[in-house]
Amino acid sequence: MIRPGTSCATIHRVLALLGLAMLASGCVGPDHAERAAKDRLGKVGEILHPAHHAPDLPVLTADSALPDYLRFALLNHPAVEAAYDAWQGAVLAIAPARALPDPKLTFQADITNTITSLMPGFMFDLMATGKRAAMGREATAASEVAYREYVSAVLAAGAAVKNSWIDLTAQEETLRLKRQMLELKNEAVQFSHAEHVTMHAMGSLDEMTKLLNDAGRLRLEIANLEDERSVLRTRFKAALGLSREAPDPPWPDRFAVSTDPVPLDDAFWSAAIKANPRLAGMRAMVEMTVAQVAVEQKARTPDLAAGLMADLKMNPLLWRPLAEMTLPIWREKITAAINAARAQHDAAVARLRAEQLMVAADLARMAYMVREADRMVAYIDGVALPNLRQSTDTIAAAYGTGMTNFAMIPETRQMVLAMQVERVSALREREKTLADLSLLVAGEVPAGAPLPRDP
Repeated sequence: MIRPGTSCATIHRVLALLGLAMLASGCVGPDHAERAAKDRLGKVGEILHPAHHAPDLPVLTADSALPDYLRFALLNHPAVEAAYDAWQGAVLAIAPARALPDPKLTFQADITNTITSLMPGFMFDLMATGKRAAMGREATAASEVAYREYVSAVLAAGAAVKNSWIDLTAQEETLRLKRQMLELKNEAVQFSHAEHVTMHAMGSLDEMTKLLNDAGRLRLEIANLEDERSVLRTRFKAALGLSREAPDPPWPDRFAVSTDPVPLDDAFWSAAIKANPRLAGMRAMVEMTVAQVAVEQKARTPDLAAGLMADLKMNPLLWRPLAEMTLPIWREKITAAINAARAQHDAAVARLRAEQLMVAADLARMAYMVREADRMVAYIDGVALPNLRQSTDTIAAAYGTGMTNFAMIPETRQMVLAMQVERVSALREREKTLADLSLLVAGEVPAGAPLPRDP
């Protein structure tokens, strides 16, 4: 207890001054990079979690276009939300990284037959400002890495929706053409059967057998396509962030292709290098390792700790100031830590160069696939289909004059449909390659998607 005569006002003033000094030493405000990271996080949070609630998802209808499905997926997919939460955690970790360690309450007592001294107090660390700033820069760089991972998650979710959309709509178009082919094949079978009954020709029997086999194969292909469609629909729901048990969304059935030319030139390559999310993440990782080296180099600077205790049993009051200082004398340990951080930096730089090589190889491969598909579609549209349609018209005219068999008419029409199936297949691969290319160069996402534009 405090003996009579002890000035409580003096104790309060001293404790208040020490507390203010401690708070002042610990209050280092956020720098520009930290404020920018929090501002960017807030802009995305307004989209993903407006007023701390789930976002308003767009209503999908039978008239919904691909951008509507894309926005739905980017606001609903758990992978995007998980990447956002990880990014948010990295941004919020910046302030603790640059802050002082928590102050400590201390207590000391001397006891013999009675309590001869009773000394409460407190202590706090006085870490060098430069060391704390370096730790803050390291945490800021880590938040940039998390942001790049979030961007990659958004773009990957968008690419998954695009690919699923393309597969599903192309499947519907292929099914439509296959069913028309089966109708023509059945028509040819009926005509061949009638010809066999009336003419009793062995050649007609062989032809009918072949037609029956072809019709059976078409039925098998249609059954497989219908079975595969259920798989594609399940994958499309997963790309939208919907579970298998969730109500089905309106299924898209209009196979649309992009008509704008793709500038696969040096400018396109420059855009890929600048905007590729994987490369951006690697560059952020390099910056983080640079900050790690700076943190380890600050280990040479001693850390201080200061405190104050008061003996409440003494009259007048006895004050006992405390001070501690670390002695970073183990140079081998410090040097090893710095060299380890530098090795991590060198590894990050090497990974960045390796990723650039992979991006270059992927870009060349995808550019070739787009050009190959464009040439195939141009051949089908400009050569194959016009020639087949001309043959169909010629055979139909010849049948009118009795110069050919009727079975040739559905056969040539079926060849036209088969070539259209080839065209759909080529366009399907082209559009999927373009979707992968948009991921490679961080292509455009729908308006209102949870992805802020970098300054």
